Amino acid sequence: MPTSLAPLMNFTGTSTAAALPQLACVVVDDNEMNRLMLEHYVNITDGLVLAGSFADGVTCLNYFRKGGTADILLLDISMPELTGLDLVRILPEPTPAVVLVTSHRDYAVDAFELRVSDYLVKPLDYARFIRTVDRIRSERIAHAPAPEELGEAMFGADGNALFLKINNRLTRINFDEVLYIEAMSMYSVLVTLKHKHIVYATLKTFEERLPFAHFVRVHRSYMVNTELIEAVEDNQLQLPGGHEVPVAKAYQEGFFKRLRGI
Repeated sequence: MPTSLAPLMNFTGTSTAAALPQLACVVVDDNEMNRLMLEHYVNITDGLVLAGSFADGVTCLNYFRKGGTADILLLDISMPELTGLDLVRILPEPTPAVVLVTSHRDYAVDAFELRVSDYLVKPLDYARFIRTVDRIRSERIAHAPAPEELGEAMFGADGNALFLKINNRLTRINFDEVLYIEAMSMYSVLVTLKHKHIVYATLKTFEERLPFAHFVRVHRSYMVNTELIEAVEDNQLQLPGGHEVPVAKAYQEGFFKRLRGI
């Protein structure tokens, strides 16, 4: 289990304020004053640790590609060579919670599509920074699976079968019933009409291992079972039970080509 998430598991059962889960932060900003300010905010905030600080997106990308990790990525948008938005689109999994840092307020659509956690407007304000961190921490605690709920993925030799090992019990997953698969840090959530199975495997693992052509990546955070799509409206996929999955701009062309071929 990733060490950065282990405190979250312990924290779910405690009520003391002193047991704040440690969140590792990476700062990326080509403006030195802004970068130093963000580093300062991280260093003076209980429960945050600075895992890295970079002056450009390329160096940050190399950090993650070499196995570096973070829980929160504080990311400037306007940078040379690789913008913050472009960096988010190509970050390797598991992806951190992304907080965009910008001088402009007109990135809401891009932020929604990339499913970033929040954005901070320059000049930076510590109170606003704290609200963002507290919300991310609360969401992580709320969504952190209890150990008894977390399944270890065991794929069959051909990828068709998936068993979840929870404690000493093996449960077989019927992929005909899976509506979509959602990324959640190092985990994935397999959603059916009746259950949500939390699996200790990344979305990239499912994308590489599943042999089914009807499971298609439509977003950085979602794969969908195209055989169960009921409707498509405003790039939102309507699925049984009122479930909705967004189709991100970067995946739209490939998805609609695949949909026409069904």
